[in-house]
Amino acid sequence: MAKDNTKAKSKAKEQGRKLVAQNKKARHDYHIIDTYECGMVLTGTEVKSLRQGRASLVDGFIQIDGHEAWLHNVHIPEYSQGTWTNHAARRKRKLLLHRAEIDKLEAKLQDAGHTIVPLSLYFTNGRAKVEIALAKGKKEYDKRQTLRERQDRREADRAMSSARRRQRAAAS
Repeated sequence: MAKDNTKAKSKAKEQGRKLVAQNKKARHDYHIIDTYECGMVLTGTEVKSLRQGRASLVDGFIQIDGHEAWLHNVHIPEYSQGTWTNHAARRKRKLLLHRAEIDKLEAKLQDAGHTIVPLSLYFTNGRAKVEIALAKGKKEYDKRQTLRERQDRREADRAMSSARRRQRAAAS
């Protein structure tokens, strides 16, 4: 009976989403058009390294070769307790997508300025997933405008919260 209880607890821990790595620069540099969640073909040491929370998506990109999607330049460091079976840190990894999704992405890539970038790497219900996005590059003035909008929103939130504080102080 005790074994069944521990298995249930470990299953409950695996439920949900555990973020491993995020590519914040991608949202700054690109207009995100569409997002997809896909699995990856990984080796055992790669999964163990990801479970330790170690990965970097900064230079990553997706390329479609022969109706297959491949993840390039994502850094998953070698597993520290690994032996000769350890993986290469920056090897290309196959992404698991439906054929219709791959065909749609391939058609969109023909348009100028479109690319596919990884946004985040996470575990869902114990399985490693990567969120990828079809994106179009931003111009320099678009980046400045985005930063200005974010700064204006922050200033407005600060002004509203300070006004609420003054209002509460006057009421009491």
